[in-house]
Amino acid sequence: MTRLKDKVCIVTGAANGIGAATTRALVREGARVTLTDIDDAAGEALAAELRDGGADAAFLHHDVADAAQWDAVFESVLGRHGRLDVLVNNAGLGTYNDIETVSLEDWRRIMGINVDGTFLGTQKAIRAMKETGGGAIVNVASVASFIGAPSLAAYSASKGAVLMLTKSAATYCGQRGYNIRVNAIHPGLIDTRAGVEMARKATGAASNEEAVAFFTQLHPIGRIGKPEEIADGIVFLASAESSFMTGSSLVVDGGYTAL
Repeated sequence: MTRLKDKVCIVTGAANGIGAATTRALVREGARVTLTDIDDAAGEALAAELRDGGADAAFLHHDVADAAQWDAVFESVLGRHGRLDVLVNNAGLGTYNDIETVSLEDWRRIMGINVDGTFLGTQKAIRAMKETGGGAIVNVASVASFIGAPSLAAYSASKGAVLMLTKSAATYCGQRGYNIRVNAIHPGLIDTRAGVEMARKATGAASNEEAVAFFTQLHPIGRIGKPEEIADGIVFLASAESSFMTGSSLVVDGGYTAL
């Protein structure tokens, strides 16, 4: 499978969950992937596993809210490969909070990772990609970009910001002829440790199983999603198959937002 053969990719938040599934999917399509995360042990283990299978994969420690660490990531990737073809802004933080009780500290922490991290990555990627003929940026947003979940005040606000940043960056690059496409993907509840934990806190469920059962009822397809299903959507947005898409939202939510 060679939809992304020799494409140079960065995936943030790549050590676990959707990020790890995306990294595997990109490698399966022939990409050269730099994984970044703050979970060094899991990130290094995944990169080593992929290299053992013959992939071109490297791991870098990376806090996406830190501009200096973005500089270091791009210096490393451009130094090794000379270009960047695909950026997947996947790193994110979701916590339970409502507008009345969320602290300013928690608000800023969520915005720092979800919004500042996406902004910094998108800006750095555009500056690099325009010099080498273009590329694709995929921002991992959420169904929370479209709905104001009462128990996810900061998270919903941050993912709404990611959606609008995506559209602004896409039109900017298009108007300037950069050949850079910028799109967002919007998962419903996905069966990852972070996703299920956030669902449990948001619903007040006594267990993860109870939270999943509650959310299953909200997905007309009859189940919650798998990380690999989001990864497949990201590969599509990163590949030439989506060449007429920019500023778009790919909703992969089992019908959650159709209700």
